[in-house]
Amino acid sequence: MSQRTLLQFFHWYYPAGGGLWNDVAEQARHLAELGITDVWLPPAYKGASGGLSVGYDSYDLFDLGEFDQKGGVATKYGDRAALERATTMLRNEGLRIIHDGVFNHKIGADETESVSVRRANPDDRTQLDDQIIKARAWTKFTFPGRRGKHSRFIWDARCFTGIDHIEDPVEDGVFRIANEYGEGEWHDEVDDELGNYDYLMGADVEFRNHAVYEELKYWGRWLADQVACDGFRLDAAKHIPAWFFRDWVGHMRDTVRQDLFVVAEYWHPDMDNLHRYLDQVDKQLMLFDVALCHRFHEASLAGESFDLRTLFDETLVAHSPDHAVTLVGNHDTQPLQALEAPVEDWFKPLAYALILIREQGVPCIFHPDLYGASYTDTGGDGDEHQIDISPVKCLPRLIEARQRFAHGAQSDLFDDPHCIAVVRHGTEDHPGAILVLSNATATEKKVALGKEHSGACFRDFLGHVEGEIFADEEGNVEVASPAGSLSLWVRSDSL
Repeated sequence: MSQRTLLQFFHWYYPAGGGLWNDVAEQARHLAELGITDVWLPPAYKGASGGLSVGYDSYDLFDLGEFDQKGGVATKYGDRAALERATTMLRNEGLRIIHDGVFNHKIGADETESVSVRRANPDDRTQLDDQIIKARAWTKFTFPGRRGKHSRFIWDARCFTGIDHIEDPVEDGVFRIANEYGEGEWHDEVDDELGNYDYLMGADVEFRNHAVYEELKYWGRWLADQVACDGFRLDAAKHIPAWFFRDWVGHMRDTVRQDLFVVAEYWHPDMDNLHRYLDQVDKQLMLFDVALCHRFHEASLAGESFDLRTLFDETLVAHSPDHAVTLVGNHDTQPLQALEAPVEDWFKPLAYALILIREQGVPCIFHPDLYGASYTDTGGDGDEHQIDISPVKCLPRLIEARQRFAHGAQSDLFDDPHCIAVVRHGTEDHPGAILVLSNATATEKKVALGKEHSGACFRDFLGHVEGEIFADEEGNVEVASPAGSLSLWVRSDSL
């Protein structure tokens, strides 16, 4: 059975022009042959910025590049026909399709409405002014280009908890909309950053409105009926009440498929917060291992001063491996993005080897690390920067190795601050491997495999170390790693 391996098939700066869905279709067979099992696609629906939208400025969930809205028919990634072809090609190659759901907010309203709002302290949203302001706000979404096809639901001010801009009077800030839900308070069961982190951006969705609640459940069923769907990545989960996703995921599993794969973006490194959230959603979904991603970033910057024995300390994959999706980077952490925390090039192979060869967690590959990327944008310093991300040379080989050799019981040999090893002992039907890596000088590590490996010959599957080594009569073998690099030793008779 294939080892689950997820690929994020996009990044923030993926070229516009409608080519991504075609690229997915063209790469489907190659991805399957490589060892990818699941492909996470970007938001497939129309964003407020139309053909330039990455998809997280959610406008119309029911426009999959089918209607002339926000400046055109196609999304940044292509039109609906191209999306359908891409998902069909993935499914034909035995790959599972993971869709991106952006439920927290809507942006790009079609009309303004009269609203009553209260100012919130942006640094502590639990502090609300007593004064009620009468104003106009962009809160009515009629989707005129779609004209009621697929859904006749109209979003208005009753569908939202807050906004960041009002007119007549004109003012920017954080405003709580006065409505009949929640007794004037923000949602509960959200992250407590800034007092209450319900509000993030745009028109913040009011999940306590039963009509909204049912519309979002309907959309999930509808999407799965329109295109191949094997799971969801849920955006901005820390800003959405946990009780909503607890019910929504359960509903999707009951109505779409029981084995639906769901991973939520709860971008928080604290284990107490993540465990509390997992309990609130009845452990029905997985979370990205933010803490591990940060540890990889820190280790890559620190070099040989970083103690590799501590790499997995206080990470989700160490505490709750069955609920961890491990990653080296994503569209938010890539250079020039809001959560920028890139892993240095020299350490990326080590990080990917650890998440691909170890048993715990579901590894997620980031598109630029497989294909490369080049883009220009303005950084936090106000200057324009040219960013070039090179593919990780050994990444295809590591993905292949996950399917061929990452089997059986695991032994972590974390006994040296600068050189650690992971042993997968294999099974009767599948061979194992020895991963050894160093963040300092070239080194060797003695590994006890057992007498069943007596005299066996081993080679570095990655080709970083030349030649062969042989186990002694007790099944012990000394495996080497180059300086600041890695090797993956497998039995020669398994190649």
